[in-house]
Amino acid sequence: MERIHEYLNHLLIERGLADNTLAAYRQDLEQFISYMNERNYDYLQADTNVIFTYLSYLQQQEQHATSTLARKTAALRGFYDFLVREEIILDNPCNLLELPKQALILPDVLSVAEVDKLLTAPDLTKTTGYRDRAMLEVLYGTGLRVSELINLNLGDIDALGFVRCLGKGNKERIVPIGSKALHALDQYLTRARPQLVKDAKERALFVNARGKRLTRQGFWKILKAYGKQVGIKITLTPHVLRHSFATHLLANGADLRSVQEMLGHADIATTQIYTHLTKQHLRDVYQKTHPRAKISD
Repeated sequence: MERIHEYLNHLLIERGLADNTLAAYRQDLEQFISYMNERNYDYLQADTNVIFTYLSYLQQQEQHATSTLARKTAALRGFYDFLVREEIILDNPCNLLELPKQALILPDVLSVAEVDKLLTAPDLTKTTGYRDRAMLEVLYGTGLRVSELINLNLGDIDALGFVRCLGKGNKERIVPIGSKALHALDQYLTRARPQLVKDAKERALFVNARGKRLTRQGFWKILKAYGKQVGIKITLTPHVLRHSFATHLLANGADLRSVQEMLGHADIATTQIYTHLTKQHLRDVYQKTHPRAKISD
């Protein structure tokens, strides 16, 4: 059960999932492990047939609603993805499974005004304020995952405006970065990082108050505090800034392939979720502004 705990902690820090969702995922995964143990199966050796048989068992014996079965399938797929990333297993046995059809759940996205408030929230009279503004600018300016952000080293961002990072599967990608993020980085590197770092050999770009590489948990707490400070109502996670990055690009005319490459999505279908967001935004604007969009009394 230790690996389940590690996975759920990963979901809390990386994606900021709600307590209820985490509790449901825990129950789903513990139910699966119990099923495997009762049949003397090793879940680390499970193949697609074993997973399919388990899901069929749930459907036949417990008659779950489609949404519940979809959640249980997603929990398994995410758990095995985590095990692959941690190099505990080689392949995800859930990759060939299709999730049960259910209503599309769109990710939370900040408005441009909310992003502006968030990025200007750090106090530049403090050393950590320069660091925090640089981190927020880089995260929103590149769409990096939080794990990619905290793993950046000195030299991974060049003066020409590109970030080199290692994504899922240790795949390297190059992402452009804007002038505002570069300016915030320059200020951090000249005015703050030298005061925070105790060991001259430290290569981490972003460090904590002890001069060591910042952790995912540390960054998540920083982000959450700034979200509360500026009055952002939704649950603010690093993934929300990633979603906002992609949505704002597409809303301003970026093509889907370019956004896919910047996000590091292997499949463009993953990126297409953001086209739903931009269409929804256009529909909302139309409904609010077109004189014949609504039926008058």
